[in-house]
Amino acid sequence: MILNFSVQNFGPVKEKQTLSFEADSSSHLEDQYVIATQSGIRVLKLGLVYGANASGKTTILRALDFLRDLVLEPEEKKTTQLKFSPFLFDQDTPHNPSILSIEFIQKEIKYAYTVEFNKEAVLTEELTYYNPNKANIFRRTTDVENQFTEIKFGSKITVDKVYKKTLESNTLWNNTVLGGYLKTNIQVDELRDVAEWFEKHLKPLVLTNTELDSLVVEELGSGKINKTDISKILKRADFNISDIVIDEEKSEVSYDKKLFHFGRGIDSEYFTNILNAQIPMPVDLEFEHTVGGVKYLLPFLSESQGTQRYFGFAGLLALMIKASVIFSIDELETSLHPDLYNHFILSFLTNTKNSQLIATTHNREILDNRDIYRNDAIWFTDKHESSATELYSLADFDSSVIRNTSSVYNAYKIGKLGGVPNTGDFYIDLTDEK
Repeated sequence: MILNFSVQNFGPVKEKQTLSFEADSSSHLEDQYVIATQSGIRVLKLGLVYGANASGKTTILRALDFLRDLVLEPEEKKTTQLKFSPFLFDQDTPHNPSILSIEFIQKEIKYAYTVEFNKEAVLTEELTYYNPNKANIFRRTTDVENQFTEIKFGSKITVDKVYKKTLESNTLWNNTVLGGYLKTNIQVDELRDVAEWFEKHLKPLVLTNTELDSLVVEELGSGKINKTDISKILKRADFNISDIVIDEEKSEVSYDKKLFHFGRGIDSEYFTNILNAQIPMPVDLEFEHTVGGVKYLLPFLSESQGTQRYFGFAGLLALMIKASVIFSIDELETSLHPDLYNHFILSFLTNTKNSQLIATTHNREILDNRDIYRNDAIWFTDKHESSATELYSLADFDSSVIRNTSSVYNAYKIGKLGGVPNTGDFYIDLTDEK
């Protein structure tokens, strides 16, 4: 579970901004929202981020996804630049390092992880844990001139000298130590547990164009979820779907060897084997509808955009119910009726135990329903005059701004809480000036 995540000098975020999942003292919707750890930390399941277009709300999710990739998908060549941009509307920030940091719970132990980097290299990296007292696991520094990584383990961490040298040699200057660890055949329990958290619990960012149907089919094939789970979720959401039919067949790829020219150093036999391979391809995904006692099959692509989208969400929801996972979703309301949007959030809050959901949204109607949201779960992004993103919580406002149930919706609607576009006159004169 994520406790908090901080971003600095990344995209439109200039100064350090922190998204926190630590619950405040409110007991409102405690049973639905709050996960209590053995150490007494109260963690929120849900965080919703509101903001105008181009205010930086998606950047918060992209930064978290970037950190995940930095750990799990290390670059193979030290000459490869990291794919991100620092804050560009300033003379100094393009030359300053960017910093991402995260605190999370793994196996009831609190970890804090910070990475400082630029496009060429990971400059510093530090991992600490609280077990129960704070202790350093490692600190990594990079000799930028020589492109060399040095790792110093904390006094409570026992690592064989050979393991340490192996890890340093496998941690390229544009890789993290955790990424280097995943490349090696060594065993360090603390690194294993943290790498496992990134791999098994923190899931990739879901964008509006993410093909969730492919993800769901893959998870169905792996056995992590089953068709009955998805069908139950779809039925509860009032979709007239009685079954899901997936046909998968081996598709043989053939080619004419005359069309291929194999130059020097190219193994023609290798390509022959690849091109003649039996490649599994999902060729048919259909939904069964029962109407008047008669069953009809409708191809997935013939379903509405809302049905297709919610099929993907049903898969995510099944995963979040059955396991402890964290999903980030950009523009959660896309293709969903407001009632279906609320149903998804309530289904998540009611049925999950240790999963978390972080989502950007423009659906402000939820702010008119205190039966669904807590103040500390609502966040806003806004732009300064300097074009830098500021991130803040609804819980930061005092009673002079937020007095009752209806005032939150109304206050946001009229711009009292920020996070809304500052539009001008809607009359546009396109006549040529002379």
